[in-house]
Amino acid sequence: MSHNENNHTELVESRIHSNRLFGSLIILGGSILLLFSVIASIHFGAADLSYHAVWSALFDFNSDNSSHVIIRELRLPRAIAAVIVGAALAASGAIMQGMTRNPLADPSIMGVTSGSSFLIAIAFAFLPAISYSGLISFSFIGAGLGAALVFGISSLSKGGVTPVKLALAGSAIASLLSALSTAIGIKYNVSKDISYWYAGGVSGVQMQQLMYVLPFVAGGLILALLISRSISILSLGEEIAKGLGQNTRLIKLLGTIAVLFLTGAAVSIAGMIGFVGLVIPHITRFIVGVDYRWIIPCSAILGGILLIVADIVGRMVNAPFETPVGAVTALIGVPFFLYLARKEGRGL
Repeated sequence: MSHNENNHTELVESRIHSNRLFGSLIILGGSILLLFSVIASIHFGAADLSYHAVWSALFDFNSDNSSHVIIRELRLPRAIAAVIVGAALAASGAIMQGMTRNPLADPSIMGVTSGSSFLIAIAFAFLPAISYSGLISFSFIGAGLGAALVFGISSLSKGGVTPVKLALAGSAIASLLSALSTAIGIKYNVSKDISYWYAGGVSGVQMQQLMYVLPFVAGGLILALLISRSISILSLGEEIAKGLGQNTRLIKLLGTIAVLFLTGAAVSIAGMIGFVGLVIPHITRFIVGVDYRWIIPCSAILGGILLIVADIVGRMVNAPFETPVGAVTALIGVPFFLYLARKEGRGL
Protein backbone atom coordinates (compact mmCIF):
# COMPACT_ATOMS: atom_id res chain seq x y z
CA MET A 1 0.00 0.00 0.00
CA SER A 2 1.43 3.44 -0.98
CA HIS A 3 2.03 6.32 1.41
CA ASN A 4 -0.96 8.22 -0.04
CA GLU A 5 -3.23 5.21 0.38
CA ASN A 6 -2.06 4.86 3.99
CA ASN A 7 -2.90 8.51 4.63
CA HIS A 8 -6.30 8.08 2.97
CA THR A 9 -7.07 5.02 5.09
CA GLU A 10 -6.01 6.80 8.29
CA LEU A 11 -8.19 9.80 7.37
CA VAL A 12 -11.21 7.55 6.83
CA GLU A 13 -10.57 5.67 10.07
CA SER A 14 -10.44 9.00 11.91
CA ARG A 15 -13.85 9.91 10.48
CA ILE A 16 -15.31 6.59 11.67
CA HIS A 17 -15.08 7.75 15.26
CA SER A 18 -16.58 5.77 18.09
CA ASN A 19 -16.94 6.04 21.83
CA ARG A 20 -15.81 2.56 22.84
CA LEU A 21 -16.39 3.20 26.53
CA PHE A 22 -20.07 4.01 26.02
CA GLY A 23 -20.37 1.16 23.54
CA SER A 24 -18.97 -1.30 26.07
CA LEU A 25 -21.29 0.08 28.76
CA ILE A 26 -24.30 -0.42 26.49
CA ILE A 27 -23.31 -4.00 25.68
CA LEU A 28 -22.55 -4.97 29.29
CA GLY A 29 -25.09 -2.82 31.13
CA GLY A 30 -27.71 -3.29 28.43
CA SER A 31 -27.39 -7.07 28.61
CA ILE A 32 -27.99 -6.96 32.37
CA LEU A 33 -30.95 -4.59 31.92
CA LEU A 34 -32.30 -6.88 29.22
CA LEU A 35 -32.21 -9.83 31.62
CA PHE A 36 -34.10 -7.87 34.29
CA SER A 37 -36.60 -6.71 31.65
CA VAL A 38 -37.29 -10.32 30.68
CA ILE A 39 -37.91 -11.22 34.33
CA ALA A 40 -40.21 -8.19 34.73
CA SER A 41 -42.09 -9.15 31.55
CA ILE A 42 -42.68 -12.65 32.90
CA HIS A 43 -43.80 -11.22 36.26
CA PHE A 44 -46.44 -8.79 34.95
CA GLY A 45 -49.64 -10.01 33.34
CA ALA A 46 -53.32 -10.69 33.89
CA ALA A 47 -52.24 -12.54 37.03
CA ASP A 48 -49.11 -11.12 38.60
CA LEU A 49 -46.74 -13.90 39.61
CA SER A 50 -44.14 -13.58 42.33
CA TYR A 51 -40.51 -13.20 41.34
CA HIS A 52 -39.79 -16.37 43.33
CA ALA A 53 -42.25 -18.27 41.11
CA VAL A 54 -40.60 -16.80 38.02
CA TRP A 55 -37.15 -17.81 39.20
CA SER A 56 -38.17 -21.35 40.18
CA ALA A 57 -40.08 -21.90 36.92
CA LEU A 58 -37.00 -21.03 34.88
CA PHE A 59 -34.95 -23.73 36.57
CA ASP A 60 -37.51 -26.38 37.58
CA PHE A 61 -38.67 -27.84 34.27
CA ASN A 62 -40.30 -30.92 35.81
CA SER A 63 -42.80 -28.99 37.91
CA ASP A 64 -46.51 -29.24 37.04
CA ASN A 65 -47.38 -26.16 39.08
CA SER A 66 -49.95 -24.09 37.16
CA SER A 67 -47.98 -20.86 37.54
CA HIS A 68 -44.85 -22.60 36.24
CA VAL A 69 -46.75 -23.87 33.21
CA ILE A 70 -48.04 -20.34 32.49
CA ILE A 71 -44.50 -18.98 32.70
CA ARG A 72 -42.89 -21.63 30.52
CA GLU A 73 -45.64 -21.95 27.91
CA LEU A 74 -46.88 -18.36 27.61
CA ARG A 75 -44.83 -15.65 29.26
CA LEU A 76 -41.26 -16.83 28.65
CA PRO A 77 -41.78 -17.30 24.87
CA ARG A 78 -43.47 -13.89 24.74
CA ALA A 79 -40.55 -12.19 26.51
CA ILE A 80 -37.97 -13.92 24.32
CA ALA A 81 -39.98 -13.01 21.20
CA ALA A 82 -39.99 -9.32 22.21
CA VAL A 83 -36.20 -9.39 22.61
CA ILE A 84 -35.64 -11.17 19.29
CA VAL A 85 -38.02 -8.93 17.32
CA GLY A 86 -36.70 -5.71 18.87
CA ALA A 87 -33.09 -6.71 18.22
CA ALA A 88 -33.84 -7.77 14.63
CA LEU A 89 -35.74 -4.59 13.72
CA ALA A 90 -33.20 -2.26 15.34
CA ALA A 91 -30.24 -3.99 13.68
CA SER A 92 -31.93 -4.03 10.27
CA GLY A 93 -32.73 -0.32 10.62
CA ALA A 94 -29.09 0.42 11.43
CA ILE A 95 -27.92 -1.55 8.38
CA MET A 96 -30.37 0.25 6.09
CA GLN A 97 -29.39 3.69 7.39
CA GLY A 98 -25.69 2.91 6.97
CA MET A 99 -25.95 1.45 3.47
CA THR A 100 -28.30 4.08 2.04
CA ARG A 101 -26.98 7.06 4.07
CA ASN A 102 -30.66 7.75 4.68
CA PRO A 103 -31.55 8.85 8.24
CA LEU A 104 -35.20 8.00 7.54
CA ALA A 105 -34.49 4.38 6.61
CA ASP A 106 -36.47 1.87 8.64
CA PRO A 107 -38.04 -1.50 7.75
CA SER A 108 -41.56 -0.16 8.36
CA ILE A 109 -41.01 3.07 6.42
CA MET A 110 -39.12 1.52 3.50
CA GLY A 111 -41.87 -0.96 2.65
CA VAL A 112 -40.09 -4.03 4.03
CA THR A 113 -42.53 -4.94 6.82
CA SER A 114 -45.62 -4.09 4.75
CA GLY A 115 -44.33 -6.34 1.95
CA SER A 116 -43.86 -9.19 4.43
CA SER A 117 -47.37 -8.74 5.82
CA PHE A 118 -48.86 -8.61 2.31
CA LEU A 119 -47.32 -11.94 1.30
CA ILE A 120 -48.43 -13.45 4.64
CA ALA A 121 -51.99 -12.31 3.84
CA ILE A 122 -51.75 -14.04 0.46
CA ALA A 123 -50.48 -17.19 2.18
CA PHE A 124 -53.43 -17.17 4.60
CA ALA A 125 -55.90 -16.69 1.76
CA PHE A 126 -54.62 -19.21 -0.78
CA LEU A 127 -52.61 -21.66 1.36
CA PRO A 128 -54.60 -22.01 4.60
CA ALA A 129 -52.73 -25.19 5.59
CA ILE A 130 -49.28 -23.65 5.11
CA SER A 131 -46.63 -24.63 7.67
CA TYR A 132 -44.90 -22.07 9.84
CA SER A 133 -41.63 -22.56 7.91
CA GLY A 134 -43.56 -21.82 4.72
CA LEU A 135 -44.99 -18.69 6.30
CA ILE A 136 -41.47 -17.51 7.10
CA SER A 137 -40.50 -18.03 3.45
CA PHE A 138 -43.44 -15.89 2.31
CA SER A 139 -42.40 -13.26 4.84
CA PHE A 140 -38.85 -13.12 3.41
CA ILE A 141 -40.10 -12.89 -0.17
CA GLY A 142 -42.56 -10.15 0.79
CA ALA A 143 -39.82 -8.15 2.52
CA GLY A 144 -37.79 -8.21 -0.69
CA LEU A 145 -40.82 -7.29 -2.78
CA GLY A 146 -41.68 -4.28 -0.60
CA ALA A 147 -38.12 -2.95 -0.62
CA ALA A 148 -37.80 -3.44 -4.39
CA LEU A 149 -41.03 -1.51 -5.04
CA VAL A 150 -39.97 1.42 -2.85
CA PHE A 151 -36.48 1.75 -4.31
CA GLY A 152 -37.78 1.19 -7.85
CA ILE A 153 -40.37 3.98 -7.58
CA SER A 154 -37.92 6.37 -5.91
CA SER A 155 -35.27 5.83 -8.60
CA LEU A 156 -37.74 6.84 -11.33
CA SER A 157 -38.24 10.34 -9.91
CA LYS A 158 -36.42 13.40 -11.19
CA GLY A 159 -33.39 14.49 -9.22
CA GLY A 160 -32.51 11.00 -8.04
CA VAL A 161 -33.19 9.27 -4.78
CA THR A 162 -33.39 11.39 -1.62
CA PRO A 163 -34.25 10.38 1.95
CA VAL A 164 -37.66 12.08 1.89
CA LYS A 165 -38.53 10.62 -1.53
CA LEU A 166 -37.77 7.16 -0.19
CA ALA A 167 -39.94 7.84 2.86
CA LEU A 168 -42.82 9.10 0.70
CA ALA A 169 -42.55 6.14 -1.66
CA GLY A 170 -42.42 3.80 1.34
CA SER A 171 -45.56 5.36 2.83
CA ALA A 172 -47.38 5.05 -0.50
CA ILE A 173 -46.35 1.42 -0.99
CA ALA A 174 -47.23 0.57 2.62
CA SER A 175 -50.71 2.08 2.16
CA LEU A 176 -51.21 0.22 -1.12
CA LEU A 177 -50.12 -3.14 0.27
CA SER A 178 -52.19 -2.60 3.42
CA ALA A 179 -55.29 -1.87 1.30
CA LEU A 180 -54.67 -4.95 -0.83
CA SER A 181 -54.21 -7.08 2.29
CA THR A 182 -57.49 -5.77 3.71
CA ALA A 183 -59.28 -6.57 0.44
CA ILE A 184 -57.82 -10.08 0.47
CA GLY A 185 -58.90 -10.54 4.08
CA ILE A 186 -62.49 -9.52 3.32
CA LYS A 187 -62.71 -11.55 0.11
CA TYR A 188 -61.32 -14.77 1.58
CA ASN A 189 -62.56 -14.42 5.19
CA VAL A 190 -59.11 -14.24 6.78
CA SER A 191 -59.48 -10.74 8.22
CA LYS A 192 -58.95 -11.89 11.80
CA ASP A 193 -55.66 -13.55 10.93
CA ILE A 194 -54.45 -10.54 8.97
CA SER A 195 -55.50 -8.04 11.66
CA TYR A 196 -53.07 -9.68 14.09
CA TRP A 197 -50.12 -9.01 11.79
CA TYR A 198 -51.11 -5.39 11.21
CA ALA A 199 -51.69 -4.68 14.91
CA GLY A 200 -48.26 -6.01 15.81
CA GLY A 201 -47.61 -7.94 18.98
CA VAL A 202 -45.90 -10.89 20.61
CA SER A 203 -48.81 -12.36 22.57
CA GLY A 204 -49.47 -16.00 21.85
CA VAL A 205 -46.00 -16.69 20.45
CA GLN A 206 -44.96 -20.30 21.01
CA MET A 207 -41.46 -21.59 21.69
CA GLN A 208 -41.64 -23.73 18.55
CA GLN A 209 -42.05 -20.60 16.44
CA LEU A 210 -39.00 -19.06 18.07
CA MET A 211 -36.96 -22.15 17.24
CA TYR A 212 -37.86 -21.69 13.57
CA VAL A 213 -36.84 -18.03 13.32
CA LEU A 214 -33.88 -17.95 15.73
CA PRO A 215 -31.38 -19.31 13.14
CA PHE A 216 -32.42 -16.62 10.65
CA VAL A 217 -32.10 -13.82 13.22
CA ALA A 218 -28.76 -15.16 14.44
CA GLY A 219 -27.54 -15.53 10.86
CA GLY A 220 -28.66 -12.00 9.98
CA LEU A 221 -26.92 -10.50 13.02
CA ILE A 222 -23.69 -12.43 12.39
CA LEU A 223 -23.67 -11.38 8.73
CA ALA A 224 -24.30 -7.76 9.76
CA LEU A 225 -21.39 -7.85 12.20
CA LEU A 226 -19.08 -9.37 9.58
CA ILE A 227 -19.72 -6.50 7.17
CA SER A 228 -20.07 -3.79 9.85
CA ARG A 229 -16.71 -2.16 9.09
CA SER A 230 -17.55 -2.02 5.38
CA ILE A 231 -20.93 -0.46 6.22
CA SER A 232 -19.10 2.19 8.27
CA ILE A 233 -16.97 3.08 5.24
CA LEU A 234 -19.97 2.94 2.91
CA SER A 235 -21.83 5.35 5.21
CA LEU A 236 -19.15 7.97 4.41
CA GLY A 237 -20.01 7.85 0.72
CA GLU A 238 -19.87 5.33 -2.10
CA GLU A 239 -16.96 7.08 -3.85
CA ILE A 240 -14.85 6.92 -0.69
CA ALA A 241 -15.71 3.25 -0.25
CA LYS A 242 -14.74 2.45 -3.86
CA GLY A 243 -11.53 4.46 -3.46
CA LEU A 244 -10.56 2.20 -0.57
CA GLY A 245 -11.14 -0.89 -2.68
CA GLN A 246 -14.54 -1.81 -1.23
CA ASN A 247 -16.78 -3.96 -3.40
CA THR A 248 -19.83 -1.80 -2.74
CA ARG A 249 -22.22 -4.02 -4.73
CA LEU A 250 -21.24 -7.08 -2.71
CA ILE A 251 -21.56 -5.18 0.59
CA LYS A 252 -25.01 -3.90 -0.38
CA LEU A 253 -26.07 -7.39 -1.45
CA LEU A 254 -24.91 -8.94 1.84
CA GLY A 255 -26.49 -6.09 3.81
CA THR A 256 -29.77 -6.55 1.96
CA ILE A 257 -29.72 -10.29 2.71
CA ALA A 258 -29.15 -9.52 6.40
CA VAL A 259 -32.06 -7.03 6.41
CA LEU A 260 -34.40 -9.50 4.70
CA PHE A 261 -33.45 -12.25 7.17
CA LEU A 262 -33.93 -10.00 10.19
CA THR A 263 -37.09 -8.24 9.08
CA GLY A 264 -38.71 -11.31 7.53
CA ALA A 265 -38.17 -13.28 10.73
CA ALA A 266 -39.44 -10.42 12.92
CA VAL A 267 -42.64 -9.93 10.89
CA SER A 268 -43.33 -13.68 10.84
CA ILE A 269 -43.35 -13.61 14.66
CA ALA A 270 -44.89 -10.27 15.57
CA GLY A 271 -46.43 -8.69 12.49
CA MET A 272 -45.93 -5.02 11.66
CA ILE A 273 -44.16 -3.17 14.46
CA GLY A 274 -42.91 0.18 13.29
CA PHE A 275 -40.26 2.73 14.17
CA VAL A 276 -37.99 0.50 16.30
CA GLY A 277 -35.54 0.41 13.39
CA LEU A 278 -35.79 4.20 13.00
CA VAL A 279 -35.42 5.44 16.57
CA ILE A 280 -32.91 3.02 18.09
CA PRO A 281 -30.06 3.41 15.52
CA HIS A 282 -30.23 7.21 15.86
CA ILE A 283 -30.02 7.01 19.64
CA THR A 284 -27.18 4.50 19.41
CA ARG A 285 -25.27 6.59 16.88
CA PHE A 286 -25.58 9.63 19.13
CA ILE A 287 -24.09 7.66 22.04
CA VAL A 288 -21.37 5.53 20.43
CA GLY A 289 -20.46 7.44 17.25
CA VAL A 290 -20.61 6.38 13.60
CA ASP A 291 -18.70 3.09 13.75
CA TYR A 292 -21.14 0.34 12.78
CA ARG A 293 -18.98 -2.25 14.52
CA TRP A 294 -20.50 -0.73 17.67
CA ILE A 295 -23.78 0.61 16.29
CA ILE A 296 -25.14 -2.77 15.14
CA PRO A 297 -24.64 -4.79 18.37
CA CYS A 298 -25.63 -1.85 20.60
CA SER A 299 -28.74 -1.22 18.49
CA ALA A 300 -29.71 -4.89 18.80
CA ILE A 301 -29.50 -4.73 22.61
CA LEU A 302 -31.33 -1.40 22.91
CA GLY A 303 -33.97 -2.56 20.41
CA GLY A 304 -34.64 -5.65 22.52
CA ILE A 305 -34.99 -3.50 25.63
CA LEU A 306 -37.33 -1.03 23.91
CA LEU A 307 -39.69 -3.68 22.59
CA ILE A 308 -39.92 -5.70 25.79
CA VAL A 309 -40.59 -2.52 27.78
CA ALA A 310 -43.20 -1.47 25.18
CA ASP A 311 -44.85 -4.88 25.57
CA ILE A 312 -44.97 -4.45 29.36
CA VAL A 313 -46.46 -0.97 28.98
CA GLY A 314 -49.03 -2.30 26.51
CA ARG A 315 -50.20 -4.82 29.10
CA MET A 316 -50.36 -2.33 31.97
CA VAL A 317 -51.80 0.83 30.40
CA ASN A 318 -55.34 -0.55 30.03
CA ALA A 319 -55.32 -3.72 32.11
CA PRO A 320 -56.77 -6.31 31.86
CA PHE A 321 -56.98 -5.47 28.14
CA GLU A 322 -53.84 -5.25 26.04
CA THR A 323 -52.71 -2.35 23.90
CA PRO A 324 -50.88 -3.59 20.76
CA VAL A 325 -47.15 -3.13 21.14
CA GLY A 326 -47.09 -1.57 17.65
CA ALA A 327 -49.26 1.27 18.97
CA VAL A 328 -46.86 1.86 21.87
CA THR A 329 -43.80 2.06 19.59
CA ALA A 330 -45.72 4.37 17.21
CA LEU A 331 -46.27 6.87 20.05
CA ILE A 332 -42.49 7.16 20.27
CA GLY A 333 -41.64 6.78 16.61
CA VAL A 334 -44.11 9.08 14.84
CA PRO A 335 -42.89 12.34 16.48
CA PHE A 336 -39.30 11.22 15.89
CA PHE A 337 -40.04 10.51 12.23
CA LEU A 338 -41.73 13.89 11.74
CA TYR A 339 -38.71 15.62 13.29
CA LEU A 340 -36.30 13.81 10.95
CA ALA A 341 -38.54 14.37 7.90
CA ARG A 342 -38.66 18.10 8.61
CA LYS A 343 -34.88 18.15 9.05
CA GLU A 344 -34.30 16.33 5.75
CA GLY A 345 -37.08 18.11 3.83
CA ARG A 346 -34.62 20.42 2.11
CA GLY A 347 -33.37 17.39 0.17
CA LEU A 348 -36.54 17.27 -1.94
